[in-house]
Amino acid sequence: MQIEQTALPGVLILTPARFGDSRGFFSESWNKQRLAEAGVDVEFVQDNHSLSEQTGTLRGLHYQSPPHAQAKLVRCGRGSLFDVAVDFREGSPTFGQWVGVELSFENGRQLLIPAGFLHGFVTREPMTEVVYKCSDYYAPDCDGGVRWDDPEIGIDWGLDGDPVLSDKDMKAPLLKDAPRPFRAAPEPVHGGAA
Repeated sequence: MQIEQTALPGVLILTPARFGDSRGFFSESWNKQRLAEAGVDVEFVQDNHSLSEQTGTLRGLHYQSPPHAQAKLVRCGRGSLFDVAVDFREGSPTFGQWVGVELSFENGRQLLIPAGFLHGFVTREPMTEVVYKCSDYYAPDCDGGVRWDDPEIGIDWGLDGDPVLSDKDMKAPLLKDAPRPFRAAPEPVHGGAA
């Protein structure tokens, strides 16, 4: 498994090896022990699978707040998408900054998004399937979102027209008006000699 850092600490691109022959390929998409050895220690409890029929379907920016905050491992089962993570941790030096990664059936890449980050994606092909693991169960009372087109965040979704959106995503608040359920861990203080 190839592991790449992104510009946001903790957000990782995982690319599993594929072993192919005339029948197709085999790939181990998650192995807790191997990833823990590489410093990635996440316990997943739920798998989700979504299908977006139209190109330009945009889902996000979503989060689930404590006590049911979720880390996610996102991959594309069919088609292609642009997957985005936004740092949503108050006090983080990268608060409000985003990274985006092309995930497709062809490239086999996955995006690991820690708890405390917003998540969203837009489909690049019709009938795109997104499969993702979550580190906590869905809790409707902890479900939240931020506007996908918030100018303060400034995500370049690469859209040619208006996206296909849910009512919930159209009505999501801007970042400045959204609750702040996450806090960045304080930086350690290093004392000098007295």
